[in-house]
Amino acid sequence: MDMNIVVNGLGRWLHIMAGVMWIGLLYYFNFVQMAALKAAAADGTAAGINKHVAPRALLFFRWAAVVTWLAGAMMLGPRFVEVMTFANKAYYPIAVGAWLGTIMIFNVWVLIWPNQQKILGFKPASDEEKNKARRVAMLASRTNTMLSIPMLFFMVASGGVISGGALRAALPF
Repeated sequence: MDMNIVVNGLGRWLHIMAGVMWIGLLYYFNFVQMAALKAAAADGTAAGINKHVAPRALLFFRWAAVVTWLAGAMMLGPRFVEVMTFANKAYYPIAVGAWLGTIMIFNVWVLIWPNQQKILGFKPASDEEKNKARRVAMLASRTNTMLSIPMLFFMVASGGVISGGALRAALPF
């Protein structure tokens, strides 16, 4: 089997499907779960969400981020460094998208997940530490929501909307 089919065909679908899961869960957390938790806390029913839904959703969220990023890096192949360093104008759209995705995965693993572990009781934390963790996780999550809009635009634009197809002509897929 030709490796280009695996890397560029299956890799692209893996990147897209994992990305849909990652960004879908990001939007779920920001547009559905945050408001639902606020309402559930008011009537004392938040325990079910925090105990059963949030841990599972966060598991898929953080690993979908990893798979998305790794599949994207794999598709760039030998041009990864060239893209990430903005070495060629043809790569600017995908480079911007890739850097936004890189910032977002950093936020997931360095800001959101460690703080969610405190909030959900996976790591010991005082009430004060949990309140701070809620704020940091929420701000990082909202930041990722805002970054996802230009990130998605530049990922799609790299196929020709901005670059006139220059990137598609330069990359081996």
